[in-house]
Amino acid sequence: MEKFHGALVALVTPFIDGRLDEQGLIDLIEFQIAGGTHGIVPCGTTGESATIGFDEHKRVIDLTVKTVGGRVPVIAGTGANNTMEAIELTESAKQSGADAVLSVVPYYNKPSQEGLYLHFREIAEQVDVPMFLYNVPGRTVVNMLPETVARLAEIDNIIGIKEASGSLEQISDVIRHCPKDFIVLSGDDFTSMPTVFIGGKGVISVISNVYPQGMSSMMEAALAGDIKKAGELHYKMFELMKLMFIEPNPVPAKKALELMGRIKSGLPRLPLAPMGGANLEKLQAAMRNIGLI
Repeated sequence: MEKFHGALVALVTPFIDGRLDEQGLIDLIEFQIAGGTHGIVPCGTTGESATIGFDEHKRVIDLTVKTVGGRVPVIAGTGANNTMEAIELTESAKQSGADAVLSVVPYYNKPSQEGLYLHFREIAEQVDVPMFLYNVPGRTVVNMLPETVARLAEIDNIIGIKEASGSLEQISDVIRHCPKDFIVLSGDDFTSMPTVFIGGKGVISVISNVYPQGMSSMMEAALAGDIKKAGELHYKMFELMKLMFIEPNPVPAKKALELMGRIKSGLPRLPLAPMGGANLEKLQAAMRNIGLI
């Protein structure tokens, strides 16, 4: 089986009093590996990459690689809407020993498809490290089209994509237009099982933060062609998958980890607000329903 497959966790970044909780991060990584997670993805959207500083970003990746110690792959989030910054973060992740990087479609400045191609090509040419593209139009506004992905897939060190369009049609187009060895990972928990059944290799998952065993088991079943078991796990987790996004990610995931006693504080950094009220009650009910609390 490929090195990058199954359930890879989009890891949250724990803070205490607004500062990086290094021991909390180490503990989360150990919890993930014990739960069967197939890979660790620090400093993505779920890791609050938008509000962690440059030095913190590099520290989180460095500490993650050291803690994992080669037990599972580490795909470090190194994207930016400034190509030069993305190159710097990518070079730092390579120096830390990350197995690959995850580079998001530039947000806010709305590049054209040609701009996207040139952005990712430049990063790939400047830093020789395996790269996953990351398409998440719900956050970046721009949707990287399958034709653009196919052009980028011809570049040697661009090895795959986290496709978070939520569209199985788009995922299918990416798979059919790209080389057979191009690794397509779902970027949404709720499309992860069908993505595998149409040719994907796994998921970069939010719910894996709180239920690594469930998500890794579902991906293993799907990759083995066990539709019945994968389907049962999909529907067991489906309500909680949805509740992971009842408020902006990673607010529910961090609150859930706090409720489980896995991190000391589930508070995100501003401008994300803490979770409470009816949404918190729904989250607690779903977690109780599958035995997480």
